[in-house]
Amino acid sequence: MRTIDKRLNAKLAPVLVNRAPTLTLPYDARCKSRFAATLDTGEEVGVVLPRGTVLRDGDILVADDGGLVRVIAAAESVLRVRASDRLTLTRAAYHLGNRHTPVEVGADELKLEADPVLEDMLKRLGAQVERVQLPFQPESGAYGGGHRHGHDETFADDYALAQRVYDEHHGHAHAHDHAHGEDHAHDLDCGHDHGHCDGHAHDRSHEHR
Repeated sequence: MRTIDKRLNAKLAPVLVNRAPTLTLPYDARCKSRFAATLDTGEEVGVVLPRGTVLRDGDILVADDGGLVRVIAAAESVLRVRASDRLTLTRAAYHLGNRHTPVEVGADELKLEADPVLEDMLKRLGAQVERVQLPFQPESGAYGGGHRHGHDETFADDYALAQRVYDEHHGHAHAHDHAHGEDHAHDLDCGHDHGHCDGHAHDRSHEHR
């Protein structure tokens, strides 16, 4: 059985991409680093990628024999959220973000994994919600990563970048406070007492790696 262990970042000629066998996966599977899979040709393969990898539609993977495999995002049950005004859609996005829900953001719609509780909440907010079968590709992390937690290898890099961004926006405004020796603890300990900086300390039961 072949093992797929690399994701190719270089751009390939379209003819090579089109010739590559495909691997169709739903979002949950694309979040996993190690799993057994079956290519659309029927071939069974093992996927062993760096921890924290989140695959997207169109990604090109490389097997241990040098063969290429193209990832396809499978159609799955999702909620398509629309609204008659942008304020309602913005409020919907805000409340979904508060629940750390993976969301795909479009120009005039949101998509998320089908969930009856969230569906009810969105309808109560005044949004129009329908269940459809579509590929699901939620936003990746705001600082360049995928769906990350504190134990992921790249979380520290994202957190360091977030701290620099925070300091750029707020550091100068508070510089005079430090000059007077006041202890305001502005080392970006998240800025809030939410526990989120400790690897999203909220209880998540899913296995998104």
